[in-house]
Amino acid sequence: MSGRRLILGFVGFLVLFAAALVWFQFYAFYERQSGVGALTIDGEVVPVADYQGIDATSSPLKLRACFRIDPAAVATLAPATDATPLVGPFWFHCFDAGRLTDDLAAGRLTAYRIAHDDPAGFDTLIAVAPDGEGYLWRQLNGEIE
Repeated sequence: MSGRRLILGFVGFLVLFAAALVWFQFYAFYERQSGVGALTIDGEVVPVADYQGIDATSSPLKLRACFRIDPAAVATLAPATDATPLVGPFWFHCFDAGRLTDDLAAGRLTAYRIAHDDPAGFDTLIAVAPDGEGYLWRQLNGEIE
């Protein structure tokens, strides 16, 4: 066996392994969600429109969504001060965690906790702009035992 064949075989294996790794990291476990017409917020069903979301059964932290909501529906909730949007996959364009973090810090978005410890150890948060643009994600709440 020549060294050239060995090298080509090794490089071919690396390319296939890298492609599989990228697939499983960024695509394999995510499921697109659409057609969601309402969210349960503080025990009440609140209508939303233009819902685009992703989620996965492999981790509660993979939930991300963008939608339109009436800002008055969340106006009575207390703002969440510890909201930290997590980075989603690069192909889910409507959810930009960096921009959301900047908008939260600048006051262009207000975050609200809509579910606490559901599932255990995770909170579900939304961020809403005055024009009704909304975003949804889950984050760790620090109560995992």
